[in-house]
Amino acid sequence: MLRFSKMHGLGNDFVVLDCRTTPFTLDVARIRAVANRRTGVGFDQLLSVEPARDPSCAFYYGIWNTDGSPSGQCGNGVRCVAAWLHRAGALALGEAVRLESPSGPVTVRLLTPHEVTVDMGEPAFAPARVPFAAEAETDRYLIDVDGSALEIGAVSMGNPHAVVMADTLADRLPERLGPALSTHPRFAEGANTGFVRRFDRGHLALRVHERGAGWTQACGTGACAAMAVLRRRGEVDEQVQVDLPGGALRIAWPGPGHTLWMTGPAAFVFDGTWLAD
Repeated sequence: MLRFSKMHGLGNDFVVLDCRTTPFTLDVARIRAVANRRTGVGFDQLLSVEPARDPSCAFYYGIWNTDGSPSGQCGNGVRCVAAWLHRAGALALGEAVRLESPSGPVTVRLLTPHEVTVDMGEPAFAPARVPFAAEAETDRYLIDVDGSALEIGAVSMGNPHAVVMADTLADRLPERLGPALSTHPRFAEGANTGFVRRFDRGHLALRVHERGAGWTQACGTGACAAMAVLRRRGEVDEQVQVDLPGGALRIAWPGPGHTLWMTGPAAFVFDGTWLAD
């Protein structure tokens, strides 16, 4: 039997496992079985709460996509982990705590039991850190995607992101380009592909095709990536609202040399036990 909590952040949904005393043992086949929305539980990502490897952190959280592949970071997921730890009595309201992700530590603070702000670290634009194949670092890259020449931004928020201005695209084009960009060979580890519209200097709209999960209702690191790319280009202010299909996130980043903060909700759906082998 597998006991779990079902949670979501703006519709980006998760299965959260308590692995603080019992080691995580699910293989790829079982992760995919739990992920199945017809015969399993269904999720965009699975999160495991485990003892920290880094002594400066309170807990570690693992991240797996619906196809069983691991992920380095998940912005909506870390907010859910923080809310889950608060419900478990391991994290107090207002307390700043370092949590360890697969890509390194992040700091979380619960503003309310269901609203969390997270220090997501400084965006990494160097192509080798994304990783993205490019001769030199710039804030705009030209890339051939499925026969179309596309201008993108590339950045890592603990996982790789391609950011595309959707204002210049035909309405149905993202449906084709999203999956193609997520698996483009210039992204050695794949990428989450965000299509962003800029309403003004403080307001964006975003849709994200996530590597290993497909189109999701919200992507926290995708919202951070979109804001970071546009902030670096000088097109947005240091505080931005990002509207996603599932709701809005608040992103704050002064610019290079500073860390980026993301604020948004985390919600419990139900607790359950998965009985399948």
